[in-house]
Amino acid sequence: MKAIMLMFDSLNRHMLPNYGCDWVKAPNFERLAARAVQFENSYAGSLPCMPARREMHTGRYNFLHRSWGPLEPFDDSMPQLLKENGIHSHLATDHWHYFSTGGAMYNTRYSTWEFCRGQMGDPWKGQVRDPEIPEDVVVAKEGRAWRQHWVNREHMPNEEDHHLAKTVGNGMEFMEMNKDEDSWFCQIECFDPHEPFFSPQAYKDIYPHEYNGPLNDCPPYKRIRETPEEVAHVRYEYAALVSMCDAYLGRVLDKMDELDLWDDTMLIVNTDHGFLLGEHGWWAKGQMPWYQELAHTPLLIWDPRSGRRGVSCDSLVQTIDLPATLLDYFGMDRPTDMQGIPLRDALADGTPVHDAILFGTHGQHVHCTDGRYHLMVAPGEAAHNEYTLMPTHMWRMFSPAEMAQAELAEPFEFTKGCSTLKIPASAGDTERGSFAPRDEEEMATALFDLAVDPHEASPIDDPLVEAHMRKHMARLMLENDAPPEMFVRMGLEAVPV
Repeated sequence: MKAIMLMFDSLNRHMLPNYGCDWVKAPNFERLAARAVQFENSYAGSLPCMPARREMHTGRYNFLHRSWGPLEPFDDSMPQLLKENGIHSHLATDHWHYFSTGGAMYNTRYSTWEFCRGQMGDPWKGQVRDPEIPEDVVVAKEGRAWRQHWVNREHMPNEEDHHLAKTVGNGMEFMEMNKDEDSWFCQIECFDPHEPFFSPQAYKDIYPHEYNGPLNDCPPYKRIRETPEEVAHVRYEYAALVSMCDAYLGRVLDKMDELDLWDDTMLIVNTDHGFLLGEHGWWAKGQMPWYQELAHTPLLIWDPRSGRRGVSCDSLVQTIDLPATLLDYFGMDRPTDMQGIPLRDALADGTPVHDAILFGTHGQHVHCTDGRYHLMVAPGEAAHNEYTLMPTHMWRMFSPAEMAQAELAEPFEFTKGCSTLKIPASAGDTERGSFAPRDEEEMATALFDLAVDPHEASPIDDPLVEAHMRKHMARLMLENDAPPEMFVRMGLEAVPV
């Protein structure tokens, strides 16, 4: 048995034709939908990037205890478990966060791994002179990462030089080399279509539009201040990169055809979260709650065991289920601490998986959905803490001042008897992956009925439904051994009624 996971970052479900979009050109996503199971109720869990990757290893929520950080010593890692049980696990990626301070311990869990350089602000080429940034470019992000992005772009003049092309090429090389071997898992993980929306001209030409303003392919994490024409331009830049991702999805599908892999190879195509392109008056993510455009994700899976294709599945599933699914596929039991559920039965006949799920970012709203309703509960003023044995932020280690406040916490159910460091969280520290400071207009609790309002334009006032959803939330937090202060912050009873 073999398995491939082709993962894209910040891939919007609502921008794909197989999920109903009528203007973005992505024929290979439609091609895949015709020969796989398409999940209609797939959700993110912990957000954004590295919290989601921790879930893909451990199969349990990250955000209730920790912000952006490495794998922990007590974590169960799906690719490492495969490796230890004779299944070769390989990672081909251009996701540069794996190689920053707060992304440690992920890539080395695989049997082998390849890293393609140059994505976004990856500190790749050591160019002392300033890069040549065209005058007609919106400088959306000041600082080192923005400068480095333009340094890197100078070294990718052609499509074959692009990090997306190279990453998928590296993954297909692994597929080619090992086509006749058994027992392997290949994770091809692309940082695109994450911003900057950098794509060759051929993909931009798919979306001709009248626009006389500056190039803007890297919108800020802020409220919309641009004109409708400028917003449309950014959306076209994103669409061009989605079409490029689609083209390279097509190459993977072609390679599976060529190598005759469909009979014994699972294929998972997924993402970590979406990206706001003007919806709710926002760019990007993080400053606002995790609306449907961000948390409701595309997920397509081909499972050769059942052979179901061209069908939709309405089962409520999420990121934590993917490692459980892969372990089950290779005949391995889930670790006790893994909360995710294998999707074998959902893939075979649409069997329900979860009655409700949680999602969110550490320190922000806690979200709960049962597939019909979505409750987002804003945090109260009570303090919250980081629980970790790996005290790093996104780009740096915890400071001595932060560490001086640390104390040992009692072990959680999933820490295998280990106490953790309990470190007070700083509300204004964006390094924690909480993307603070928050926009005060968005700091509210809200309830939405997704059956009548799928784009969450109008919150509803229904005390009975809200009470029901709060019980789901409290139960799931309790099952995940959430810290006591999390219940206080969310105004919940620690033991559901």
